[in-house]
Amino acid sequence: MQTRGLLYEEMNKMRRELSVMAARVKEDLGKALTSLRSGREDILGDDLLKEVKESGKIVDGLQLKIEDMALVLIATQQPVARDLRELVTVFKITSSLERIGDYGIHLAKAARKLSARPSFRSVERIEHMAETGGKMLNAAFAAYLAQDAEAAREAAAMDERIDNEHKALTEEVLALMKGKPGLVKAAARLLKLSGYMERLGDHITNICEGIIYISEGRHEDLNR
Repeated sequence: MQTRGLLYEEMNKMRRELSVMAARVKEDLGKALTSLRSGREDILGDDLLKEVKESGKIVDGLQLKIEDMALVLIATQQPVARDLRELVTVFKITSSLERIGDYGIHLAKAARKLSARPSFRSVERIEHMAETGGKMLNAAFAAYLAQDAEAAREAAAMDERIDNEHKALTEEVLALMKGKPGLVKAAARLLKLSGYMERLGDHITNICEGIIYISEGRHEDLNR
């Protein structure tokens, strides 16, 4: 009983660290989105990009710390059933969070490069994708803390909005590139960034799949 108590105590510590990691990733994504929406180099600008990059290093450190915590618990506490599934799934969650953090950095970089752009309506689609991604991440992590599989499915369903925006943006930008060759470089940058945002949604969906595995003990493909 004492061993189980220690296991639960240490797992709660691990969950708190995961909460810190998720909150930082979400905050960085929000900062990058603010910079993109401003459309001006003098708002946040280089300072924001530096801040998001430095935060990315902290996220990387948290990933290693959390994974070490999970490994120690697996090795020393002999977890079974749901506890073991959660500890194994933690590696999937931290990896996905780390990748989402990277996409936040890409968004911050793009905000700087697109600040001198001509008016692109498609940029609004990037903003919508990032905003939806932030909401997805909040919902997914709330589902993780509650160990709620149905809430995880609902969070993953929001990825359809991101996919639809990505598809529409791709069609718009390809048409723009054909009609205005001088904008090809900036348009290509938008396509690349849209791809990053689409994959951001996929990584959050992966987290949701992990939550379902923890809660129900089965693998469910939500990226269909």
